[in-house]
Amino acid sequence: MPKMKTKSSAKKRFKVLGGGGVKRAHAYMRHILTKKTTKSKRQLRGTTMVDASNTRSIRAMMPYA
Repeated sequence: MPKMKTKSSAKKRFKVLGGGGVKRAHAYMRHILTKKTTKSKRQLRGTTMVDASNTRSIRAMMPYA
């Protein structure tokens, strides 16, 4: 049986945690930052968890994570 491949896009964007949750970065923080307020940019820093409704599909993209 051949090995299943991990989706390259998912492996770059997500990390699976020990408890089964999936960690992700915030969107809207890459460019055109001059028109965004300091508060909105500050709140986009760091990481957050993927919503429960999307976790199953992301885990399917990364079969060995």
